[in-house]
Amino acid sequence: MMVLVTQRLILPLIGIAGLLAVLAYLSLVSAEELPERFETTSYKDVEDLFERLGYTPEAWQAGVRVIPRVYLANVPSRWRSTHSKEVSIRTKKQLFFRTLAPLVLRVNELILDDRTRVQSLAAELAEGRTLGASDIAWLDELAEYYKVTPPDSTGWSAHGLATLLLRVDIIPASLALSQAAQESGWGTSRFADLGNAVFGQWTRGAGITPDQQREKHSPYRIAAFESLIDSVRSYAKNLNTNRAYREFRRSRAELRARGERLSGHHLAQTLNRYSEEKQRYVDLLRQIMRVNRLDAVDDAYLDDNRPILLVPVGVDSE
Repeated sequence: MMVLVTQRLILPLIGIAGLLAVLAYLSLVSAEELPERFETTSYKDVEDLFERLGYTPEAWQAGVRVIPRVYLANVPSRWRSTHSKEVSIRTKKQLFFRTLAPLVLRVNELILDDRTRVQSLAAELAEGRTLGASDIAWLDELAEYYKVTPPDSTGWSAHGLATLLLRVDIIPASLALSQAAQESGWGTSRFADLGNAVFGQWTRGAGITPDQQREKHSPYRIAAFESLIDSVRSYAKNLNTNRAYREFRRSRAELRARGERLSGHHLAQTLNRYSEEKQRYVDLLRQIMRVNRLDAVDDAYLDDNRPILLVPVGVDSE
């Protein structure tokens, strides 16, 4: 069953979990972007929607790199269910990548919006202009989010903004998709099912307790999220702020400075601290990229059409 309804009908039709996912998504869009809501109870529903939107493997193979703004609200329980055995492994992988890619690209869009504004303010400083109070307040808030120490009473300088720009930058889509596949078992893990946790991020706070704790670590949990886009945002913030990924940010900045493409395959080499498997983990990510031909996703972009919120219901949501 496929149901496409407008945003004004969303809230009366969904439960608390669905409402939280919608609110998490709406925090990332402007009023004029309010999405349509598409209910899905099966893989076939999603495939039919993608077919109607021209978002097909055939179009991708033909070189089409524009992706529709179809945002999956939550990881469907059906991805983990035994009922999904009727779907081929190839189809499962394709749907995993095709439903997650728009979320990764949307989060990157929002990061680039902030990055562009920081660059604009840096240009003003370079021209000798004084930043306004609202711009300073915005920079202070952004610095707090990205865990950058704001300047003292002397105010923001070109150096301070350059430091901030090291962190306010995108994550190559191929890298994000390969990590999501590896960390969540293509969306079939218990953590993905229970908490939209597709990147395996640890937390000492509230989260999902693993069945078995790793002996050499103090008790930890896997961070859980109300919506899938929250999981993607947290992952991007993790790579952009965690001390363990300084090499990732440095290498990305070097690519920027040389005017080169931000390649997930290239930057994967810097993430040997994301997993205890070290270099083997890097090799696994690159293998996923190669086998699934993810390199081209780094050139993909979202279309200008009105977003669609993809909401699993019925069988999918059980």
